[in-house]
Parts: sequence; structure tokens; C-alpha cells
Amino acid sequence: MKTPKLISLLIIGTILLGFYSCKKIDLPKGTPACIESKIRKISRQKVFNPPAIVALWEFEGKNYYYFTSDCCDQFSTLYDEDCNVVCHPDGGFTGMGDGKCPDFSNGIIKKSIIWQDKR
Repeated sequence: MKTPKLISLLIIGTILLGFYSCKKIDLPKGTPACIESKIRKISRQKVFNPPAIVALWEFEGKNYYYFTSDCCDQFSTLYDEDCNVVCHPDGGFTGMGDGKCPDFSNGIIKKSIIWQDKR
């Protein structure tokens, strides 16, 4: 008779997990689904140290998404609107990134934090 109890526990666990994974993440309208998916993945992991931040960079009419790294000496990552890795702007052993970023010297029009892990 242990089987009905086990099935009940599995059903309850699945329902609770469904509520947890559907937790609303407040992002600006127009944020690509793939970026939201990456944020959801981070929110299911152990809290980064320092806590994760995602920023929107607007440059020459295109949106880029900057994700901080989860610890020291690791690269941050810059994605385009299709979630392709553009480059690693900072981090690594030197703190200077991978040196492969586009020339942003003309100025990024807007940098804004779109999500921050507040757990």
C-alpha cells in the first residue's frame, strides 16, 4: 500500500515544482524569450556571488544583453537579441574580458539593469 502514498507525493511535488518554475520574472516588454530563459536558468541555480545582474545595452539600433558572471576571474557574457554570444566584455584573469567585443567607443546609448537576483 506504499505505492498510493508515493504517487501522491510525486503529484504534489510536481505541482509545487510547477508553481516554482512559473514564478513571474518582471522583464521589460520585448525582452527575447531566449534571454528570459537564461534568466530563469540562473534563478534556479545557487545565488551567484555577487548576485547575478542582467543589463540591456543599446548600441547603434541593436539591443545587447550583458550577464554578470557567477564568481571571480570568470568572464561576463554579452549576448545579442538572438542569444548569440557576442563577446566577454570583462572578467577573466586580467579582468579585461576576451578582447573580442565590438568597438563601443562611439558610446552605448543606454545601459539599464533589466533583472537582478534579489534572493
